[in-house]
Amino acid sequence: MNIHGRHFLKELDFTASEWQYLIELARELKRERAAGAERQRLVGKSIALVFEKTSTRTRCAFEVSAHEQGAHTTYLDPLSSQLGHKESLADTARVLGRMFHGIGYRGFGQDRIETLAAHAGVPVWNGLTDEWHPTQMLADQLTMLEHAPGKELRDVKLAYVGDARSNIGNSVLISGALMGMDMRIIAPAQLQPTAEVQATAKRLSANSSAKIEVTDELSAVDGADFIYTDVWVSMGEAKELWHERLELLRPYQVNATLLRRSGNPAVKVLHCLPSYHDLDTEIGRQLRDMTGASEFEVTNEVFQQHAAIIFDEAENRMHTIKAVLVATLGE
Repeated sequence: MNIHGRHFLKELDFTASEWQYLIELARELKRERAAGAERQRLVGKSIALVFEKTSTRTRCAFEVSAHEQGAHTTYLDPLSSQLGHKESLADTARVLGRMFHGIGYRGFGQDRIETLAAHAGVPVWNGLTDEWHPTQMLADQLTMLEHAPGKELRDVKLAYVGDARSNIGNSVLISGALMGMDMRIIAPAQLQPTAEVQATAKRLSANSSAKIEVTDELSAVDGADFIYTDVWVSMGEAKELWHERLELLRPYQVNATLLRRSGNPAVKVLHCLPSYHDLDTEIGRQLRDMTGASEFEVTNEVFQQHAAIIFDEAENRMHTIKAVLVATLGE
């Protein structure tokens, strides 16, 4: 499989075979690292990280992956560059493309990363946009394979519960459809993926034999191998929206009752992090002051019981981003 020189912008840009190749490459690189036998494939490469949104896992995953593969990174946030202030995105892309071998981007609309890719002349990788989060999906699917031994992705039953009109909701549905999974999106009608995204998932499922269900009924968790959730509100969103969102999503909390409802005593929980499972965050405390609750998209009990897999999922951001860098930029 050769995807050298390709951009990594969204799941829809790849075939199922190409996507599977990236997961298998991540497995190989993870094994090499664990054995202390990692072979550097990016020696002499320079990578720009253009981040318009703050980050913990994505930034660290890009920087550690690049370093361990022999590449150098330069981190550019809105305060340390002229991006959008004195210089257009297209002009910035043309400058960076002459200095760097590849560009990682994390920011706002998908149109922004598409503009970067159109003008940079080097591979551009999506670390998150408002519409898509493809590097997270590679990490999620690698984690599911590791924690469902003997199963292929097409054998996995995944239920995503909560706010699904988001980059995570879109990407979970599309990547699951691409890989032939039994994919359930469980969310209030107002917070389900758009009709366009759902139609695209159904089109993909015609080729992959994926099972696609989008519903507001919690009974759809029945038989799930994994239940996946994400935060209900995000930093930067208008607080005026929080109360309505919380009222809509309160019945969709991932708790012990929901796990029992799956009927699978071995069901596992995924979370892309950060999580408001307690009051140890600023947003968690703000939500407490607004609602009186102390736990939100997932209870602390469930989060702690499944912490091992959730933090495997976080670690796998590094291995899968490393695979993307090696596959598109490596020699």
